[in-house]
Amino acid sequence: MATGTQIKTWFNGQWHDGDVMVMRAADHGSWLGSTVFDGARWFEGMAPDLEAHCARVNRSAEALMLKPTVSTAEMMDMVREGLASYDKDTAVYIRPMYWGIHGDATAIIPTHEDTGFALSLEAIPMPPMTASSRLTTTRFRRPTLDSAVVNAKAGCLYPNNARMLAEANAKGFSNALVTDAMGNVAESATANVFMVKDGEFFTPIANGTFLSGITRARHIANLRADGQKVHEAVLTYDDFRDADEVFLSGNFAKVTPVTAFEDRQYQVGPMTRRVRELYWDWALSNR
Repeated sequence: MATGTQIKTWFNGQWHDGDVMVMRAADHGSWLGSTVFDGARWFEGMAPDLEAHCARVNRSAEALMLKPTVSTAEMMDMVREGLASYDKDTAVYIRPMYWGIHGDATAIIPTHEDTGFALSLEAIPMPPMTASSRLTTTRFRRPTLDSAVVNAKAGCLYPNNARMLAEANAKGFSNALVTDAMGNVAESATANVFMVKDGEFFTPIANGTFLSGITRARHIANLRADGQKVHEAVLTYDDFRDADEVFLSGNFAKVTPVTAFEDRQYQVGPMTRRVRELYWDWALSNR
């Protein structure tokens, strides 16, 4: 399913216009879920942390017992080649992906004999700062490494996220604040989460139940370089109810202000605006 326009696909050694068919019915990824992907962004003539995103998709492949077939440097060259065909004012979502093709004698374990690879570019606008999210709780939780491949950006994890979002939408909210197995806040259904209290930043400690994002790490580094206090901590729903500001952190939008957690209302405050300002300043100075 395409979510954007002006789609270009790298597959089988060349670029194609449009949303090209890349997977067969008998591929391991089709029926046994061995798919991984990553997402980077190109906007205002820059692709922040592109190298980190390309490197992570290779680590994700390894976590699903797939053999990465494209080096980080080669992937970055492909991306740059594909982006050259877009207008400089077009924001593009960059999605490299791998999937298993063959299985072992049991069919369950993917073999290293062959690994599918494709790179998808889609024109998708960057959400404006005026875009925001309203959160609620969900009965669904983040899994742990002993029960799911939470150390990978894997397609097989997303049906659980879909359940979270569907539950939140049914309650009249746009996203869910999700806990781990212990009942502590992990992230939202779609992105990492931060809160602000008394002028200091807090984010759930990376405990292996969720993917500690590249953009999350970038925000932490930018804030600390700016002299801000950032705490990675064990946080509960009550901590968020008592927060002064809340925002989501992810590659797709970079910073998404949260205006409500159920009946608790928040303003889009100065600390959230500062995070976005710092990110753009860093990205523009490193493009």
